[in-house]
Amino acid sequence: MPMNRTGRPSHSGEGTLPAPFESFSGHRGLRHEEPLIFEIGDARHSGVDIEDAGDFQTALGGLERNGSIGLPGLSEPQTVRHFTRLSQKNYGIDSGFFPLGSCTMKHNPRLNEKVARLPGLADIHPLQPQSTVQGALAVMRDLSHWLMTLTGMPAVALNPKAGAHGELCGIMAIRAALEARGDARKIILVPESAHGTNPATAVFCGYQVKAIPAGPDGRVDLEALKKALGPDVAGIMLTNPNTCGLFERDIIKIAEAVHEAGGFFYCDGANFNAIVGRVRPGDLGIDAMHINLHKTFSTPHGGGGPGSGPVVFSEALAPYAPLPYVVETDDGLALHEHHQGADDQSFGRLVAFHGQMGMYVRALAYMLSHGHDGLRQLAEDAVLNANYLLAELSTHITASFTGPCMHEALFDDRFLKDTGISTLDFAKAMIDEGYHPMTMYFPLVVHGAMLIEPTESESKATLDEFIASMRGLAAAAKEAAETGKTERFTAAPHFAPLRRLDETLAARQPLLKWTAPTPSQAAE
Repeated sequence: MPMNRTGRPSHSGEGTLPAPFESFSGHRGLRHEEPLIFEIGDARHSGVDIEDAGDFQTALGGLERNGSIGLPGLSEPQTVRHFTRLSQKNYGIDSGFFPLGSCTMKHNPRLNEKVARLPGLADIHPLQPQSTVQGALAVMRDLSHWLMTLTGMPAVALNPKAGAHGELCGIMAIRAALEARGDARKIILVPESAHGTNPATAVFCGYQVKAIPAGPDGRVDLEALKKALGPDVAGIMLTNPNTCGLFERDIIKIAEAVHEAGGFFYCDGANFNAIVGRVRPGDLGIDAMHINLHKTFSTPHGGGGPGSGPVVFSEALAPYAPLPYVVETDDGLALHEHHQGADDQSFGRLVAFHGQMGMYVRALAYMLSHGHDGLRQLAEDAVLNANYLLAELSTHITASFTGPCMHEALFDDRFLKDTGISTLDFAKAMIDEGYHPMTMYFPLVVHGAMLIEPTESESKATLDEFIASMRGLAAAAKEAAETGKTERFTAAPHFAPLRRLDETLAARQPLLKWTAPTPSQAAE
């Protein structure tokens, strides 16, 4: 790795600048070469003056540390500058277009953030008396009402923390329902194009997974599904619209077949933003479906940010939903610990506390600010934007399926055949154009998949700029193959803060602290 004049490795995309244009600092204009925090400070110094504690008795019962933990001591300006510079190397939805497929990185209205930070919502504690959090309970009640209204389902559990947790909730309810009738079924059917969490959830709940193939049109093979049904099948986990960006046309027939066999229908609602206000899942025969509030109703997720995955239930599964839930009482709103009626067969609590209050507030603010007509329009705009990309790009980049798509457009690597350029190379070249790469190699049913989701948030001008860049890259890839000069792609990105990493090695052997090279290593 090239070394700059500070003695640290140069991480910038272009390597070291040729003489006489080398910088003494290693920086490039206002783009700083930022070292690790351990290189800036050391544990022998502190940014604040703290008096020696002297002899004291801890209350940790022998669990106290015996030595330094090695954290560097920095001044406040050093600390602020370090993390600010790191943040400037990030790319997010506030930086530009985010084409990740199946992730819905839409704009997060600042109104939502303002409401979520209101006193009484942002600073409540889960152990407060219920009489002091009536406003928060009202938010949960109203959010529950609109989730049930939008899905046409009679019950909802708000407590799941995110999508996979919602899947767990739904499958646990299905298992509880089967156990209540003394039916020990062992198999969950999962289409091959499903999110990877679907089979993982089924196995976690003690089920065996049987894969259902897709037909040539990218949708579930109905005949293969019917052949897989039997007395051991507990249900199916199906995503609709699916991960190929397509609506499952046979979904009602699928639901009827699964119910006739005595199973339940779990729907992965990660892509609900494509049909909200247009289709009610309850009308399709679905028994349980999680809804990612952090996708459909704003708050882009990622980077360990907050998630929320409420699950709606059909009448058949409502008695088995987790507790508690909000009810009206003579003393106001309260969290009810039992389902009403004699048919209470809930599988119990899913979490210790109820959920992510900030997510509830943001989602409800998003719903109320849009209204029913606005939510319907967002689904229509999401589908319109995706089909616009599909139509404009399919002449340069091979589309995986014919016909219109839903909320995301799926392309593949056939246009790169015999070029020596891979899907990964093409995606890394997108970084040089100023774009976060699209979702690569997923869904697995398509070789070299490139899944692009524009969402409803992006303007035509933004999409046109993206389309022009993608067409330019496709043309450049063809030219590079003809000339044999493929370095633009195979060595990309060139202009990013970091050059391409060995991602597999980095995941398996992460270097969390940089060590200065020996003189011989530096010479090499």
